[in-house]
Amino acid sequence: MTVLVTGGTGFIGSHTVVELLKEKHNVIIMDNLCNSKLEALHRIEQISGQKVPFYQVDMLDKEGVTRIFEENKIDAVIHFAGLKAVGESVTIPLKYYHNNITGTLTLCEVMAQYGVKKIVFSSSATVYGMNNQPPYVEDMPTSATNPYGYTKVMLEQILTDLHTADPEWSVSLLRYFNPIGAHESGLIGEDPNGIPNNLLPYVSQVAIGKLPCLSVYGNDYDTPDGTGVRDYIHVVDLAKGHIKALNYLMGRTGVEIFNLGTGKGTSVLEIVAAFEKASGKKVNYKIVGRRAGDIASCYADASRAKKLLGWVAEKNIDDMCRDGWNFISKNPNGL
Repeated sequence: MTVLVTGGTGFIGSHTVVELLKEKHNVIIMDNLCNSKLEALHRIEQISGQKVPFYQVDMLDKEGVTRIFEENKIDAVIHFAGLKAVGESVTIPLKYYHNNITGTLTLCEVMAQYGVKKIVFSSSATVYGMNNQPPYVEDMPTSATNPYGYTKVMLEQILTDLHTADPEWSVSLLRYFNPIGAHESGLIGEDPNGIPNNLLPYVSQVAIGKLPCLSVYGNDYDTPDGTGVRDYIHVVDLAKGHIKALNYLMGRTGVEIFNLGTGKGTSVLEIVAAFEKASGKKVNYKIVGRRAGDIASCYADASRAKKLLGWVAEKNIDDMCRDGWNFISKNPNGL
């Protein structure tokens, strides 16, 4: 089938494109390159040995999005495109709401116009908010603590309402936990612009000497070593989850929600230790105060994805840190 991947040169998008190509699907990438680089497209083509049609189009550009559907017979969409920095969303909320929500509305309007009613949506475990207790299960109530999180909560509702209004739609809402790692080739991985927001790229940059020290936010949580516990998932496992979700929705209509995580929690200091082991480098860190809005522990109940999709995460923390280090050591200045 032919799949449009929005945000397809980003971290998770690029790995998913590689897995789609491996499964012999035709892929079209749409990305405005605001938080990724065109080099990712060349690396995807290098890994797959295939040319991939690419459109540098912003999802707010309805004419540009329409052109993609006009020029290609698309069967389904995997939708990654969106702004994603939690802290930034607090400082520029209107930009986040406009980009993530209006952009998705534009995409869905064009999809409906061309009769493409199958979408896999990139959601997040952030929709579980502050009040649920882990392990998180898909039928728990949703909420958020920041504008980025609220865009995910709102878009889950919007896509659900879209199916209610038109039952021909088939929607997979994938709630990711914490993707880390990189492709085993070392050609693609997490390549943030500027100072990283996520833990592993930051740890990586401390290990190679680009950043002096990792700040660990709080060591007084009710966790085994006092530091925050999260469910880290290898990005390739996550990408494979998208293929399973896509295959699942092709034969049916409705809205399905899936957690994509390992079901196991790992603390910040355990990640630091695993990365030191993988890299052979010392990772300097200091304990600082907790961040507002952070929770002690967050991990998935991923049994629904196993039961309905036949998907389970296969790679462990050592695999994630090994592949993450392989990428950063081969690309110390990014792509």
